[in-house]
Amino acid sequence: MPKEGKFFDLFNSHVEQVVLASRELVSMLTVRNESDEQAAKHCETIYAIETRGDEIARETMQQLHKSFITPLEREEIHQLITWLDETLDLIEDVAYTVSLYNVSHITEEAISLGKLGLACCERMRDAVVLLSSMDNGPQILKLCQEIDALESEADREMRGAMSKLFREEPDVRELIKFKSVYELLESVTDRCEDVADIIEGIVLENS
Repeated sequence: MPKEGKFFDLFNSHVEQVVLASRELVSMLTVRNESDEQAAKHCETIYAIETRGDEIARETMQQLHKSFITPLEREEIHQLITWLDETLDLIEDVAYTVSLYNVSHITEEAISLGKLGLACCERMRDAVVLLSSMDNGPQILKLCQEIDALESEADREMRGAMSKLFREEPDVRELIKFKSVYELLESVTDRCEDVADIIEGIVLENS
């Protein structure tokens, strides 16, 4: 593949920020009996990671406009970096929702969704790292299939979580809080699946 620009390095850097943010979010969710100050520190860390992701996205777009030859189709590069950035934004949204809504306890369902999101992000990172060589096509496609399976598992987890929430939560305010948290957490896995679809298309077109 043509090597003009440093697109693959930028992809790798960006997806690594996604994994770092997702790990920080899971840490926040699993120890949510912490103080508001500690929760705010988690948000600050994720904000710093998301800011770095934005910088990488801007640099990628600048490279895209400056490069005469690109290793992938321009639309593919644009889609890939856009969905990676959106995944990072959603992770940040979850963290700030938990903090700003003053969610005092985290359910097992929310933790499970957070961990499924992290698993998706890690496989997404592994697939992006392999993308620089189409010799890695079979491994990449396997990772994409794993992401699809994890996203389906997250769908099932969210449906169960919502059902339990509406059956058992008597406090309307708490219900509204957790509904928002569950939906955002599940959206993270949706975005990972979007990235996987783009990657899968790239592999199939170049195989």
